[in-house]
Amino acid sequence: MRQTLAALATCLAFATPAVADGPVVVELYTSQGCSSCPPADALMHQLAERSDVIPLALHVDYWDYIGWADSFADPAYTARQQGYARIAGARSIYTPQMIIGGEDHVIGTKPMELADSIAFHKSNPTGVDVSISRTGNRLQITGQTLRNLPNGTLVQLVRYTPQETVDIRRGENAGRQLSYANIVTDWQNVGVWRGRDDLDMTVNVSGNSPIVVIVQEPGPGSVMATAVLR
Repeated sequence: MRQTLAALATCLAFATPAVADGPVVVELYTSQGCSSCPPADALMHQLAERSDVIPLALHVDYWDYIGWADSFADPAYTARQQGYARIAGARSIYTPQMIIGGEDHVIGTKPMELADSIAFHKSNPTGVDVSISRTGNRLQITGQTLRNLPNGTLVQLVRYTPQETVDIRRGENAGRQLSYANIVTDWQNVGVWRGRDDLDMTVNVSGNSPIVVIVQEPGPGSVMATAVLR
């Protein structure tokens, strides 16, 4: 694992500067019951330290049957991963899988491929921008676009817990204490933006956990823009 983390740190150090679209979204599909996942979970801690990346850990439930029910799992995240698989023409889903920018599918333990994908998305602006600001329990979301959005986009509100440690007592990781970063606790669609006018909407929020807004083509498809309040 130390070699994997060192490789990630080295290759990400040469990433190109961020563009106006916002930080690059890295979705990790993972499970506490998967013995192959801890190295990918560890990479998320590295990514969470960066301001130009939004790493989001979505814990799936399809490993629960082998003896340990993931305490963070949500069937909605399994369904989201299945949606990506359908779009890609894949016959199955797996963990750990990372999806970068809603487009690139990378095995979660391949730091060089991950770094290349992040660098690509950072250096190829979409022409779409979104900003968010919070006043009390009201979140204002604004956006502009320089391109047509013929299929429209979904405006999504995501909340996550920055870090938690779990003692795994059964299953493939039995006896291990594992630390997880940026654990998604809620992912909801709050609107549709077709780009004919500027985006301007307000939604209710509560609590102190970080807030992420992702503007994404349906499918799920390409991520057009992001914003985050940590």
